[in-house]
Amino acid sequence: MRWQGQQLGVTDAAALPGLERMDGLVRSVTTPEFAGMTFHEVLAKTALNRVPGASAMPFDWTVNPYRGCSHACTYCLSPDTLIMMADGRQRPLSGLRPGDEIIGTEKSGAYRRYVRTTVRATWRTRKRAHRVTLADGTEIVASGDHRFLSERGWKYVTGTMAGAARRPYLTPQNRLQGFGIGGPPMIDPPLGEDFRRGYLAGMIRGDGMIFHRTYDDGRRVRTVHRFRLALADTEALDRTRTLLADEGIATNTRPFSQASSARREMTAIHTAKGADVRRVEELTAEPAVRSRDWHAGYLSGMFDAEGSCSRGIVRISNGDPDILRMVREALTSLDLPYVQEPPRANGESTVRLLGGLPVRQRFFSLTTPSITRKLDIVGTAVKTFADLRVTGVDDLGTEIEMIDITTGTGDFIANGVISHNCFARGTHEYLDLDAGNDFDNQIIVKINVAEVLKKELRRGSWAREPVMLGTNTDPYQRAEGRYRLMPQIASALTETGTPFSILTKGSLLRRDLPLLADAAASVRVSLAMSIGVFDDALQHSIEPGTPSAQARLDTVRAATELGFRVTVFLMPVIPHLTDSIAALDDALRRIGEAGAVRVVYGALHLRPGVKPWFFEWLEREHPELVSSYRGLYPGVSTSAPKAYRTWLSKRVRPLLRMHRLDGHDEDDHPRGRPQPGLAARTPLATPTVRSAVAPATLF
Repeated sequence: MRWQGQQLGVTDAAALPGLERMDGLVRSVTTPEFAGMTFHEVLAKTALNRVPGASAMPFDWTVNPYRGCSHACTYCLSPDTLIMMADGRQRPLSGLRPGDEIIGTEKSGAYRRYVRTTVRATWRTRKRAHRVTLADGTEIVASGDHRFLSERGWKYVTGTMAGAARRPYLTPQNRLQGFGIGGPPMIDPPLGEDFRRGYLAGMIRGDGMIFHRTYDDGRRVRTVHRFRLALADTEALDRTRTLLADEGIATNTRPFSQASSARREMTAIHTAKGADVRRVEELTAEPAVRSRDWHAGYLSGMFDAEGSCSRGIVRISNGDPDILRMVREALTSLDLPYVQEPPRANGESTVRLLGGLPVRQRFFSLTTPSITRKLDIVGTAVKTFADLRVTGVDDLGTEIEMIDITTGTGDFIANGVISHNCFARGTHEYLDLDAGNDFDNQIIVKINVAEVLKKELRRGSWAREPVMLGTNTDPYQRAEGRYRLMPQIASALTETGTPFSILTKGSLLRRDLPLLADAAASVRVSLAMSIGVFDDALQHSIEPGTPSAQARLDTVRAATELGFRVTVFLMPVIPHLTDSIAALDDALRRIGEAGAVRVVYGALHLRPGVKPWFFEWLEREHPELVSSYRGLYPGVSTSAPKAYRTWLSKRVRPLLRMHRLDGHDEDDHPRGRPQPGLAARTPLATPTVRSAVAPATLF
């Protein structure tokens, strides 16, 4: 278990949006039991929430112990996938954290361009692995559900041409967009002795100064030895200082020149010890045998000293023929294409890499220069020069740990190709959190909710109005198994004579059924189970972290055996997926057999925060239905049209009678009649006329 401590009353720049100064935040907890999730434990100031008067909900009071829900998530890439960072370097996906700056893309004019973006969330699980191989040698291990940008738009790793799994997917000759990495990911190439000495040779020959001089002032003869390296970029200066120290050479640091309108401030490292200066000369001399690592180090040092990168093109300029000769030799050793331009008037000549961004990135991967400002590609147009044709998509036949991230641009650069976020569900509005990834993985837990509730219920002004649990997030989500807040909440309500209702899709409700049965002897307790999807494959796809329909039906049966008259919310009915006569008949038959007495049904309702997520899911899983859904839910509309809801009612009502179930459409409930299974309004409630049930919503 890992706890991230928080200091109360102090702004935390690394905190989640909305939690920067949340004085009630106690700690943030991660635990192997809930891999990929973070529980933010807070001290709530209030527990009872009054429903706004304009709301259509048929109750006035709610209690929500959680914000966010630990029921579901989805994942995509192998942890060793290299992600392009904003500083131009590449870092393994496993090393990313929320807040890290990376490179994404955005359309700008006629081109898509590389831009800076921020990692908003990361999460992980195990999924079946597929290896995508490209013609240049780039390999990417991803789940079948991951998407990459091709010359023909976004495509999934796997799919079919027909049936339920029909969707655009990668095929041979599809060309991915980006620059590739030319082979398997190379993570943290070791900087061995040859590389380190090659770097010192390139850096010091390119920008250093060494001299030995003898002075005779008539009284004595003095021999002076000097080594000095002055740079404006402290990254390269720090690396050189460290590498010299590794060779036993200590250097001093001092200011070299102040900043001016024409140049930046410069700092120098230096030494005047004769033995150390002679050792520097030995290290910068060309070795008789020059290995590939030495060549890589030499290019790294020379690029830091004399190199530049503009519009994706790497250049190294110098006037010394021996230095230029060694640059050419090193590039040849690393199989990097180049051309040497004719000398300029000042005698300097430039060696320029050929091949655009793919060669540029290969150069940086092999040489790992230290000056990050020279690696920047922000603003560069996405032009694919490398051969990124798909040559194979292989099912590796095993599940591995995978990770996905959410970014500000909705994409990122993975192993040199443009990769899509899996999906997100709009906004987790309570704390400005993402409603897809954050809603599933950043769970707000009101650990003191029961204590606060007890105080509020004991106030003389409390009129014991019905309270509803489960209106915003599920009170019996998986996290409840860890925090056990519901037994205390139920006890507090019972002790004060407050009737309450529970709506859940979690089978964890069974744990508390004996307690709730005892409570029902003192106050009115209503139970409702939400079961919208009875097909196991579809349920796993759209609600991957929830209990199966059968597990929920077993919970209904257990509650019925204890004397509860359970209502089942057959919501949402999903157009074209769960609204067939066969699907509805099977659902109502199983509900009746479980002992439920009432059914409330309603068509899919897409809240603004959920609608983008649902259409992402639909495009991925059922692209053949997208056009139909755009007709049913055009523009900003959130409800299915009246004609569809009427058609659905005509289909369901005969089936309800056939299975001897009381039930109704959410739109057809008689005005003023308490909603079975929900905490009904009391005569003390406001006279506002509201719909009898909450809209059918994915939550």
